[in-house]
Amino acid sequence: METYIALLRGINVGGKNLIKMAELKVGFEDRGFDSVKTYINSGNVLFKSSIRSIDDIQRDIETMIIELFGLNIPIVVYSKGQLEAVTSHAPSWWNQENNTLNYAIFVLPKLTVSDVFEAIGAPNVEYELVANHERVIYWTAGRNNYAKTKWYKISSSSVNSGVTIRNSNTVNKLVLLANEL
Repeated sequence: METYIALLRGINVGGKNLIKMAELKVGFEDRGFDSVKTYINSGNVLFKSSIRSIDDIQRDIETMIIELFGLNIPIVVYSKGQLEAVTSHAPSWWNQENNTLNYAIFVLPKLTVSDVFEAIGAPNVEYELVANHERVIYWTAGRNNYAKTKWYKISSSSVNSGVTIRNSNTVNKLVLLANEL
């Protein structure tokens, strides 16, 4: 069985799209996924499956969320190896300093990385660093200058619904948990 990580977009944020992690875990188990574990309340689910098609897994999870919770939540699914590649291909400056905020912006299937860069624009190099590897955009900004960055505005941009964002601590913890599963 392969280990996978599902990242749900926009749940339990600002009192919207509320899903209890215990109920989500049961939903995954009822769909036949094994060793299901959730991490924090923002929709990170680790599990094992004998299904090899990530597209099939993703569609199954999206259908389950609609059926159980009545929510049409976009998700992205990574294999353990793919998520490990997210951290191993991160730029050297990502997640290196204590006084910075570091995020991984996971581009959901309906958008491209180019779409996101086009909508947000070039980074303000005085305050932020941005790079990408495949469908993940790495973004780092100083804590004191966060609001001065261009990429800070991604949550109010036209591409917001096509991405899901995790901080570097969450990404690193998910890799660790996936290796323990």
